Amino acid sequence: MTEYTTNNRFSSFSFIIPALVIFAVFYLYPFFYSFALSLYEGDGISTMRFVGLNNYKTALCLDREWWRSMYNGAFITFLALTLQNILAFALALGVNKTVRTNKIYCTVFFILPVLSEIIIGLLMREILKSDPGVFNQILGKIGLGGFASNWLEGEKTALLTTALVHCWRGFGWAFVIILAGLQTIPEQLYEAARIDGANAWHKFTKITIPLLMPVLSLVFILTILGTMQVFTMILALTRGAGGLTEVPVMRIYNHLRGGRLIGYACTEGVVLGVILIAVSFVTLYISKQMRKHYGVLPN
Repeated sequence: MTEYTTNNRFSSFSFIIPALVIFAVFYLYPFFYSFALSLYEGDGISTMRFVGLNNYKTALCLDREWWRSMYNGAFITFLALTLQNILAFALALGVNKTVRTNKIYCTVFFILPVLSEIIIGLLMREILKSDPGVFNQILGKIGLGGFASNWLEGEKTALLTTALVHCWRGFGWAFVIILAGLQTIPEQLYEAARIDGANAWHKFTKITIPLLMPVLSLVFILTILGTMQVFTMILALTRGAGGLTEVPVMRIYNHLRGGRLIGYACTEGVVLGVILIAVSFVTLYISKQMRKHYGVLPN
């Protein structure tokens, strides 16, 4: 009996071995190798000099440009968490009631996330550039030429414009995930609540939000991870705008491209990774506490 149980466990474990190998080779090994390189200074090939934690001291305490890029990424993430996800949630609530046409809406709203970020960035660059940008021309033709601006390079507009373009592109995938979560909530719960005299607000706060909390947590975490690592769309849209829209991954890319700051670029990558992991765990913890509060999980 014991031998059979052992063999059965080994057979079950063998199914996940390929996934573990892929995870170790493409995720764990690069992370630890990047950490090892972050302790050195040089081009990563010949001129490597051990500096210990000096790179981390520079990144965390002295490099203002690095923290400026973190601020840019955090600003775009904040708008994505609020504006993008609120819009996606509102659209999902509306589409959830249209049984016959919800698949059409899913297809239409999911077109943008499917398109390449490079295509979106280049397209919006042609529309929003200052001269002869399509958007500024439209403002002039409708008598609002005074509002025309250098949307992609202005100090007050570049970051906000980049964040809005990112939200416009990304709300489709959040919409699809939230809609899928709404469709898993049994309709009988709403019928029972209606019979008990609950109004729309009570059904929304006592049924929809608690049962949708795992899905919302997933959307929040994916939004944070995806937005803080956004790169190609911003590269095509603004090229960084002289630092105005430079985000952490773009700064890491610029250091790697130079070829002389490999160790420091790895340091920035490790710092960014640790921050994202910490934020993810905090989000999961808050979600779990809220689900306990609503009675979705046992205390």
